[in-house]
Amino acid sequence: MFHTGESGAPKRENHGTERLAFTCAAASGSVRAAHQAGDSAASPAGEPVADEHDRDIVAFRGLLAFTFVLFVRPQDQLPFLQVLHLADLTAIFALVALVGGRLGRGAPVIRLTPELILVLGLGAMMILTAPFSVWPGGAVGVFTDLYSKVILVFLLIVNTVTTRARFERLTQVVVLGTAYIGVRAVIDYARGVNLVEGGRVTGAVGGLFGNPNDMALNMVAFLPLALVLALDRSRPVVRTLALIGAPAIAAAIVFSKSRGGTVGLVVMLAVLLYRLRKIRPGVAGLVVAASLAALPLLPSTFVSRMSSIVNADEDPTGSREARKTLMREGLQAFFENPVLGVGAGQFKNYRPEYREEAWRETHNAVLQVAAELGIGGLLIFGGMIVVGFSGVSTVHRSIRTAWQTGRGQRAGPARGRREWFDLYATGMAASLTGWFVAAMFASVAYYWTLYVVLALAGSLREITLSQATNALPRPVQAEAA
Repeated sequence: MFHTGESGAPKRENHGTERLAFTCAAASGSVRAAHQAGDSAASPAGEPVADEHDRDIVAFRGLLAFTFVLFVRPQDQLPFLQVLHLADLTAIFALVALVGGRLGRGAPVIRLTPELILVLGLGAMMILTAPFSVWPGGAVGVFTDLYSKVILVFLLIVNTVTTRARFERLTQVVVLGTAYIGVRAVIDYARGVNLVEGGRVTGAVGGLFGNPNDMALNMVAFLPLALVLALDRSRPVVRTLALIGAPAIAAAIVFSKSRGGTVGLVVMLAVLLYRLRKIRPGVAGLVVAASLAALPLLPSTFVSRMSSIVNADEDPTGSREARKTLMREGLQAFFENPVLGVGAGQFKNYRPEYREEAWRETHNAVLQVAAELGIGGLLIFGGMIVVGFSGVSTVHRSIRTAWQTGRGQRAGPARGRREWFDLYATGMAASLTGWFVAAMFASVAYYWTLYVVLALAGSLREITLSQATNALPRPVQAEAA
C-alpha cells in the first residue's frame, strides 16, 4: 500500500508530455524550443526539473504511511501497536528522509510557500502569547503536543507533493481512509453499535473521527475529493472504491446527526455543484436528483434534530442554547484580551467562576483563535483561509490562460489534463468551504483537517503553475513575467 512511486500511474508521462499538458502544441517550433530549454530549467526549489519524479520519494512514502495511520488508526484495532507510536515514527522518518535527501544533493532544506509561512506564523503566535495566558504550561502544551506535529506534516506535504501523480496518490489515501470510516459508520448505525446521545453514530476509531461532530466535519471536508476520484476515469479500481465510499461518507454525515456537519454538507454541495456545472453538467444534475430522492429516506430523528437549528423546542439537550452562550462568552473573552488572547487552548480555563458554560470550548474555530490568540492570531488564521481559496482560483486562472494562449489542437490528451486540474481545483474549493462552514460549530482551529486540505490546495497550485508556465511558448512566458 505504501509503494508510491510515480509508476502507480497507468503510464509514466515524460517531461515533454507534461509540458504539453494544456496545449498539445507539439508541432509548434516555439513550444518545442521552450521544451528543450525547459529540460534544464530550475524548479521553484532551485533543482533540476528532470529529477522531479524521483526527488524525495522516500520522504513521500513516509508521508503516505503517516496519513494512513492518521486516518485508519490501526493501533485502535491492534492495541499492541500503541507502544510503537506509529504516527510519530512515520512522521519523523519522513522528515529525516526529506532533510537528508535535500542536504545530500545540496538543495534548500525546505521550500517556503505562502501557506507554510502562515502556518508557521500561527505557531509563533501560540509561543509568543503563552507567557501571558491563563495557563502558560497548557498553552505551550497545545503547541508541542499537537500543533508542532501539524507544522511537521504540513511541511512534508508542501515539499514532497510536487507532481500530479503524488498529488493523486496522497488524495487517494485520504479518501480511502475516510471511506473506510464511512462504511464502518453505516454498518455500525445499522447494527446499533457505536451510538451516542440517542442514536448518533460516532467513528469506529478515535483521532479525527472520535465523536459524531468531529467525524461529520472531517467527512464534509473530504467528501468532495471522494467525488472527484469517482469522476476520474483514468483509474477504474480507485474510481470504483470512490463510488462505493462517497455515498457511505455522505450517509455517515447524516447518521452522525451533526447540525454543523449537515450545514457544512449543504453549503459544500452547493459550491461543488455550482463549479461542476461547467465541467460535468450531467454529473451535477445527477447529484441533485440523488439528493432529492434521498430526502424521504432520512431518519425522523435526523429531521427533528436539524429542526432544532431554528426551533429551540426541538432541542431537549439544550445544546443549541449552550452554543449561543459560548459564542457570547468567546466574544467577551476576545474583547477583554484583544492583543494577546487567553492562550492557545485556554478558553475553557478562562474565568470559569464568571461563565455560564465554564470549562468548555468556544465551538467556533474563528472565535477560538480570536479569544485564545488575539487579533494577531485571528489575522493569520484569516490569511490562511484567504490564501487557500486564492490558490484554488489561481489554478483555474492558470489553466485557462495556458489553454487560451496555447497554439495547436485543444482536444485529446490536453483536454483531459485540463479537466483533471479543473476537477481537483473544484474539489479543493468545496473542501475548504465545507470545512470552514462546519468549523463555525467546532473548536478545530489547531487540528489536522484544515491543514491537510490547505496543504493539498497549495500543492495543487504549485503543480499547476509549474506545468502551465512550461506549457506556454517562450514569448507568452516572457509577457506573463
